[in-house]
Amino acid sequence: MLIESKRPRVVTDTNVFVSGLNFAGKPDEVLELLIRGEIDVIISPFILSEIERILRERFEWSEGNIHRVLNRIERQAILVHPQCKVTVVKGKDDDNRILECAIEGKAQYLISGDKKHLLPLKEYQGTKVLSPSEFLKLLLL
Repeated sequence: MLIESKRPRVVTDTNVFVSGLNFAGKPDEVLELLIRGEIDVIISPFILSEIERILRERFEWSEGNIHRVLNRIERQAILVHPQCKVTVVKGKDDDNRILECAIEGKAQYLISGDKKHLLPLKEYQGTKVLSPSEFLKLLLL
């Protein structure tokens, strides 16, 4: 018998991972929740490869550091392989891959800093779309 976790099921957008790994602030606090096992983070191969690409190209992380971080994320997150296709976000197809991960992983929350495409959705197929600060406030209630 499978025991359901009482922790929130969360998809963390690439921008939250990258910000949290490089700077102090709310995204960093969200990643701390993952590290401490206080939230169940759902991730997909697309999100992992996007994190890898951005850390390498924009932040010039070494291959060793990228490999260590990705391994840690993979060990602590729940990896899903989305089967559905979404075309809700016009103009930035990558964000549709994030929504697909949320659907496949049955996420309660999608945490994003994307004010142009994802945050305006507020909710998509039962997944609430929140900024890191909104999510952290919600957890404190």
